[in-house]
Amino acid sequence: MDTLKKFALMEKIVHELEDLKNSQQAIIQKLTKIEVDNIDLGDRRLEKDLPDMHQRVSDNLDTIAGILEDFAVKTDKFSSSNNVAALKEQEAMGK
Repeated sequence: MDTLKKFALMEKIVHELEDLKNSQQAIIQKLTKIEVDNIDLGDRRLEKDLPDMHQRVSDNLDTIAGILEDFAVKTDKFSSSNNVAALKEQEAMGK
């Protein structure tokens, strides 16, 4: 795989991880809203299961955030060490 294709794939993965992180944050917000609504309702099943669900999603979010941070750094280092900006410029000029 050539350098620009590899970099493009790495950037795509960074964006997908960002989307995944945002999705997990939205799930946490929804779970929190249900938990708050259930304060008045007092459903025992929700009281029992929602905290565990919330914790698992929160743990997943932490894992995703760590992977995203590491992979973004790796992508930036790859870009720098392979002079991707210059390669893109060359490609744009028709090589």
